[in-house]
Amino acid sequence: MPRDSTKHTFLVATILCLVCSLVVSGAAVGLRQKQQANKELDKKTNILSVAGLYREGDSVDEQWEKVTPRLIDLATGEPVDPQMIDPESYDQRKAASDPSMSVEIPAEHPLPGIKRRGKYAEVYEIYDGGRLDQVVLPIYGKGLWSTLWGFISLDSDFNTIRGLTFYEHGETPGLGGEVDNPDWKQQWKSKIAYDDSGDVQIEVVKGAAPQGSDSQVDGLSGATITARGVSALVQYWLGEDGFGPYLDRQRSNGGQDGQ
Repeated sequence: MPRDSTKHTFLVATILCLVCSLVVSGAAVGLRQKQQANKELDKKTNILSVAGLYREGDSVDEQWEKVTPRLIDLATGEPVDPQMIDPESYDQRKAASDPSMSVEIPAEHPLPGIKRRGKYAEVYEIYDGGRLDQVVLPIYGKGLWSTLWGFISLDSDFNTIRGLTFYEHGETPGLGGEVDNPDWKQQWKSKIAYDDSGDVQIEVVKGAAPQGSDSQVDGLSGATITARGVSALVQYWLGEDGFGPYLDRQRSNGGQDGQ
């Protein structure tokens, strides 16, 4: 077959594509375990960071010893039997798209842009000297361009916010992307999540929050929709259709539910 023929050109291209496909597939399979380990490390780092416990340079696994992950039933707030569902393999994102593992989000308590959520969710209880010090809750919801995935930490009174962070989103840098701004995230610390009646009161306002407000956070300049989305998702996950039953259960048990 002549080297400059059309058939030879297509043959070489086909062989090259097959070789490249095998190399890419092999690399993907070979790196899968490492990618999963890095993903788990990143999650632990974010949880420790929002709890104010992360120390750069120290072993994340050693710092993680203070954290007790639990899989809970969102409807009741009770722990899920590990024999029924393995907490380590449960994926809240995948569960939300599985009708048997999720529920429809009701119109009266909406999470804008999200139609279903998983029946179960992980919570991360952090103990200090055998005493529950704080709990970190996974949260997510729609911004302007993307779904924001993050964590919020509550003090042992289950009302005072210790921190909030988003570890994944696609909001516009300099606008909605300001959810990553350390100064903005700092505003959440020590805010009060619930009013005296037990209703969620924490919110992101338009413009600057009133001076001295214990339940309002500054808006994001030029990113009104993202700010509204953050308010909505925090209020949903702290409410009765989110982690409300779990937090009520902890309050009634004096934070000793997991001990």
